[in-house]
Amino acid sequence: MTGTVTNWAGNVAYAGPVRRPDSPGALRALVADSARVRVLGSGHSFNRIADPGADGVLLSLDALPAEVDVDTAARTVRVGGGVRYAELARRVHAHGLALANMASLPHISVAGSVATGTHGSGVANGPLGSAVREVELVTADGSAVTLRRGEERFGGAVTSLGALGVVTALTLDLEPDFLVEQHLFTELPLDGLDFEAVAGAAYSVSLFTDWRDPGFRQVWLKRRTDQPLSPFPWAVPAKVALHPVPGMPAGNCTRQFGEPGPWHERLPHFRAEFTPSSGAELQSEYLLPRADALAALHAVAAIAGTVAPVLQTCEVRTVAADEQWLGPGYARDTVALHFTWVEDETAVLPVVRRLEAALDPFGPRPHWGKVFTVPPAVLRERYPRLADFRALARELDPAGKFTNDFVRELLDG
Repeated sequence: MTGTVTNWAGNVAYAGPVRRPDSPGALRALVADSARVRVLGSGHSFNRIADPGADGVLLSLDALPAEVDVDTAARTVRVGGGVRYAELARRVHAHGLALANMASLPHISVAGSVATGTHGSGVANGPLGSAVREVELVTADGSAVTLRRGEERFGGAVTSLGALGVVTALTLDLEPDFLVEQHLFTELPLDGLDFEAVAGAAYSVSLFTDWRDPGFRQVWLKRRTDQPLSPFPWAVPAKVALHPVPGMPAGNCTRQFGEPGPWHERLPHFRAEFTPSSGAELQSEYLLPRADALAALHAVAAIAGTVAPVLQTCEVRTVAADEQWLGPGYARDTVALHFTWVEDETAVLPVVRRLEAALDPFGPRPHWGKVFTVPPAVLRERYPRLADFRALARELDPAGKFTNDFVRELLDG
């Protein structure tokens, strides 16, 4: 492939072409023969986490066989490193099984999502990586390594930032198929908000605001039909279909108004057969202790006049604690504040810095694939197992073949 290669949003350009090996043998040979390797995934990162630098190889796995091997007896699925959630979900559903949760976009790659700590929502739902039970890697010399849940090293294996090797396959836990219905509400006030009650009102809950007015313009409740329907007295039921970004058409969103549907057609906000937007945006996200949710929301409200002019929408979700050493929800139940900005780095970056200052008292951990300016030295303080991850990376990749500037600055300062 020739020409300029960019991420999905177009705000990051990579120095060289993408290499696409078409067999496991070709992949192993390419990795063994390269000085530096990073994997692009589906390109839905907004910073330079995937950039191998001018001397490195930018690798895509989308030419490899799209393996999706469902074990109905064990309720697991082994999925190839290049597979995206939309395809995985369809194949799993066809076997009468389900993933416990999904992100708002089904278009993203499974391996890239879990490597950066991507999540859906729900007070009892961990990040997407919590479903992973095995990680298969090609390491620096082209050899294969498998890390399994229950092993000490597994704490660094899933949310790994691509620093351990090329993830060629993951094995995920499944559960019996289930149906979900979406109930949308509008005009939820921030003043007097009982955050715990609202966040726990359904299997998955998302709050949306543009911070132009206090409170939340939209509330999306995703209820499993095998669980009770809780009353929601705090807001008004939506009368029309809604898109999370004000003014955008709702046609590419998943079905609303309580119409039951398969889990994979309701847990994401967007339908798999539609591209949710053109990519004309930047994104940031900060994950902080759920106990601080209300205080953090009021901290953002206090600088709403700074945030709102460059914001398209802000989504608030919850994530249960996980055990991945570099997981943004490591060892703490989490609230996630996600910001979809306009596509203007010059205007957005000063606002990001102001936002980070406002949230700093709560020790926020940025999503690894989004725009943030928190210094690496500060991030190292917020991850108590970072030294363990550094040791694992050096064990599996002693020469730093899978590092780049982003990773080196984090691990080594």
